[in-house]
Amino acid sequence: MVFSRRSSHKLGLSPGSLVYIGEPKEAPVHISIMDYDETGIRELPDAAVEDACRFMQTDSVTWISVAGIHDPRIISSIGDAFQLHPLIQEDIVNTEQRPKLEDHDDYLFIAAKMATIAAGGITEEQISMVVGNRYVICFQETAGELFDPLRERIRKSKGRLRNSGADYLAYALLDMVVDHYYGVLEELGEVVEDLQERVITEPTAELLSDIQNCRHQTVHLRKILWSLRDVVNGLLKSGSEFVSEGVGIYLRDVHDHSLQVAESLETYRDLLAGIFDIYLSRVSHKMNQVMKVLTIIATLFIPMTFLAGIYGMNFKYMPELEWRFAYPVFWLVVLALCGSMMVLFKRKNWL
Repeated sequence: MVFSRRSSHKLGLSPGSLVYIGEPKEAPVHISIMDYDETGIRELPDAAVEDACRFMQTDSVTWISVAGIHDPRIISSIGDAFQLHPLIQEDIVNTEQRPKLEDHDDYLFIAAKMATIAAGGITEEQISMVVGNRYVICFQETAGELFDPLRERIRKSKGRLRNSGADYLAYALLDMVVDHYYGVLEELGEVVEDLQERVITEPTAELLSDIQNCRHQTVHLRKILWSLRDVVNGLLKSGSEFVSEGVGIYLRDVHDHSLQVAESLETYRDLLAGIFDIYLSRVSHKMNQVMKVLTIIATLFIPMTFLAGIYGMNFKYMPELEWRFAYPVFWLVVLALCGSMMVLFKRKNWL
């Protein structure tokens, strides 16, 4: 996940200035439209802004999907066509926008974060939604298959989607966003288990880096989840005309799911804190073992140094120097002292 992007490009600009903040993209912005009701469905896989405006005149539910927010001109044209506030358009092209809910006179604006599992780990994508009376505009950072299961449900008329309004479609999109976090939880769980095993066997500097990276990801996801929970809770309590009472029970279910995921992240955060403490304890224990060995070696050499210092003095009268067996006796005394100290250390369980 990327935490630092090009926010500095907005310095000095007036509020509502459209500046894309995110990873550079080269793919063109893709617009698709799905218009449906209980009797039928119409799809435009490659649509233009003018097509979206034309579907606004129908009584059916229109799902306008915009894949790519890196071209401010297209976002501006869509925003002007649907009379979106300039600050809303600014939030759409800012991928660092935290999850939030804004209730306007003609629409609801919802900003959310979807986390998914990719080859490089956990990736994060901003999902922005504009919910009107009979339409939902969904803005994604990149084109993908995240919401394809929802499209299939609409095509096959499964569930309540074809018989419900735009608010139910917005609920279904939010529900899918939250459900993706369960896959992220499974991935995090496996990473935490791996770290728990490694911290016992190999408390290395690389392991410390992995622990810290995992902690940062968990804290970041936790902030997103708590904000997303507040968004769903705001929808429940908003009393907006764009959210019917019948959808409220489904939103409560999404709220429960987001709370469950957030609490699970809290658990993983506590586990990672425990793993970090174990790592420090292991490193400290390893250091103590090294220091103990070095201390024992130094202690064993103390009597040798003492004796060598005595007989290394340049006194003229030192009887032992004239004795024939002085040298072997010296070594016998040294070895006896060292052996006695080793036995003593062993009895005290210092070795």
